[in-house]
Amino acid sequence: MGRAYEVRKASIQKTGAARGKIYTMYAKEIYQAAKNGGTEVASNATLKRLLDRAKKEQVPNDIIKRAIDKVNSGADETYTSATYEIFGPAGSTLIVECLTDNLNRSVSDLRAVVNKCHIKMGSIGSVSFNYDHLCVISFKGLDEEQVMDTLIENDVDIIDMEEDNDEIVIYGNPQDSYQIKEAITKKLPDVEFNMDEITYIPKEKITLEGENKELFERTLRMLDEVEDVQNVYHNVEL
Repeated sequence: MGRAYEVRKASIQKTGAARGKIYTMYAKEIYQAAKNGGTEVASNATLKRLLDRAKKEQVPNDIIKRAIDKVNSGADETYTSATYEIFGPAGSTLIVECLTDNLNRSVSDLRAVVNKCHIKMGSIGSVSFNYDHLCVISFKGLDEEQVMDTLIENDVDIIDMEEDNDEIVIYGNPQDSYQIKEAITKKLPDVEFNMDEITYIPKEKITLEGENKELFERTLRMLDEVEDVQNVYHNVEL
C-alpha cells in the first residue's frame, strides 16, 4: 500500500479522538484562518480547505458559524501555530503540531507528557528531516495522463502522483496545494477532493513491541489529551 494509505490511516487515528476535542480543534483553526485571510471562502483558500475537511468530519454547522461570526464581531483572539519534535522509545519519533493562545502553556503541557513517558524533546529539525512535508490531494474522474497534461498546461509543479483504486493521488509542496486544486478544478469543475491534507509522512517506518509499544501508545493517548495539540505524526507502524 502506498503513501495515500498511510495518510488515510493517520486521519482515521486522528478522528478516533473524542468528538469534543475535534470540534474544538476545528473551531480554533477556522477562527484563525478567517481572521488571517478573511471570511469570504472564495478568496481564502486555507479557510475553504478547513471548511471542506470539517464537513467531511461532520463538524456541526453551528460550531463553524460561531467561529466565523467571532471574526465578524471583531473578537481579538490570537492563536499561534507551533511545531514540536519528540524522540520516543526505541527509535520512534513524533512531530506534534499545536495551535495555541498561550505558547508557555503548550510547552509546559508537552514537557509534562515527555517527562511522564521518559522520552525526550528534540530541537528544530532533529526529527523532521526524516519526514516529507507534503500536501496530499486525491480525487476521481481523470486518469494520470489527463492530470499531468492539465498540470503542465497550468504550469503547476508536483512531487509525485500515483493511482490508488481508480483514485488519483497527488503529492506536492504544501505551498502549491491551492494551485494544484485550481488546475484540477478547471479541467473537472465538479471534482470532489476526497483527501486534502497538509501532512508529514515518515521516510521510513518502524515496528515496536512489548514495553516500547505500550509506552509509545501511552504517549499518543496523553498527547491526545493536551488541549492545544492539533495533529500528531509519527514513524511507528501500529
